[in-house]
Amino acid sequence: MELVFALVIGALTASGVYLIMRARTFPVVMGLTLLSYGVNLFLFASGRLATGQQPVIGTAANYSDPLPQALVLTAIVIGFAMTAFVVVLSLRSLADHENDHVDGQKPYKSPAPKEEEEVTGK
Repeated sequence: MELVFALVIGALTASGVYLIMRARTFPVVMGLTLLSYGVNLFLFASGRLATGQQPVIGTAANYSDPLPQALVLTAIVIGFAMTAFVVVLSLRSLADHENDHVDGQKPYKSPAPKEEEEVTGK
């Protein structure tokens, strides 16, 4: 179970970092979202993965720590607000610059070579 959980966290983090490095705004927003999901799962796993245990100290010898669960709930709310803000910011950038590149510049296209006219001595 822990190996699968670690692989999922690694895949979410790696794909999030890859998408953040893209030059378009939508993949950057998706990358930030995937990265925040990976961090949320990491925080949740830091509270020990256990099923059927009490959430607080009680009669059982083992208990699950409630602090990581509270941190993940807070991070989900903050992540949702951050995603909404970044989407609105990217839409505003798209409206202002008429393209969706992160740096606001259009990609460079090399000019077509000019055809030279043949010069004759007549």
